[in-house]
Amino acid sequence: MAHADGSGDGVRHFTRLDDFTPQQIEDLLDLARRLKHKPARPDLAGRSVGMLFFRPSLRTRSSFEAAMNQLGGRTIALAAASDFWDLEVREGRVMDGKAPEHIRDAAAVLSSYVSALAVRPPVEGQSWEVDRQDAHIRAWARYAKVPVINMESALWHPLQGLADLMTLREHVGSLRGKRLTLAWVHSPQPASAAVAHSLLFAAALAGMHIRVAHPAGYELDEGVLTDVRRVAGTTGAELEQQEELESAVEGAHVVYARSWQSLGDYDNATLSASRRARFKDWRIDERLMARGDDARLMHAMPIRRNVEVTDEVLDGPRSLVHLQAENRLHSAKALLTMLLRH
Repeated sequence: MAHADGSGDGVRHFTRLDDFTPQQIEDLLDLARRLKHKPARPDLAGRSVGMLFFRPSLRTRSSFEAAMNQLGGRTIALAAASDFWDLEVREGRVMDGKAPEHIRDAAAVLSSYVSALAVRPPVEGQSWEVDRQDAHIRAWARYAKVPVINMESALWHPLQGLADLMTLREHVGSLRGKRLTLAWVHSPQPASAAVAHSLLFAAALAGMHIRVAHPAGYELDEGVLTDVRRVAGTTGAELEQQEELESAVEGAHVVYARSWQSLGDYDNATLSASRRARFKDWRIDERLMARGDDARLMHAMPIRRNVEVTDEVLDGPRSLVHLQAENRLHSAKALLTMLLRH
């Protein structure tokens, strides 16, 4: 399947979950489960993935490198802070500024070196209307001649979405009709909304009943919510939003804790910090988890202990956090196998 911004030569990219059909997602998750329970074969011997990081990474980089190693392939990891320079993304520019190279040229050259490109693009943080366009990852997909994998853009984190679906299937069972609460939690340095967006899309694909709980002013991207509602209309999923945490976790089978920045004051750090400070009580503890239906805890990490979630919950039997992180490896192996084996 070619990406909507693809080069037209049939290259399949993975920049958001719906780059794959629902059946392809099912096939990928089935493959991930099989790869988790048997030694990986060197199906990707001789293949390589170029990894470009414009922002820090721990789980994504390590899981991808481990996945390629177990499959017999290799990775070339490059960090913007030390290994390459600024890249221009805009078309038709007179490039007399800071960036000495355009993405279209970098993508063309790197495509001749590697079998796929995995990119964690920059996020400017000045305007949500600009950042939500995901111009950088879309440009890589447009100009690359090999598959492009999104390692977390401003809008989407499809790799985390895959691991989340895999974890839910393993520990909740059949997902249709199960209740998932996405709970905003306080953090002095909130993460992007990309994980939350991909989780909602994944849960809608699975037909879950989804509640999103957040304080006023922390609404997620309306375009994403429109996409989620569209998917929900085909799968029987339900989506509701509320501004009260305790009632949102009532009867939940899964509580997914995540901090994200207010999109309303995205470009105003002072106002953003002032708004967050009013909601320090938005934290997951055992008392809250007990309101669920034998609820399990999920979180994409990194996680601030006793700020976002208490130690009691994180280290207790309800927590799937470390298993969820482990599944980043197995879902990455499945994705790489599907993209590169043939």
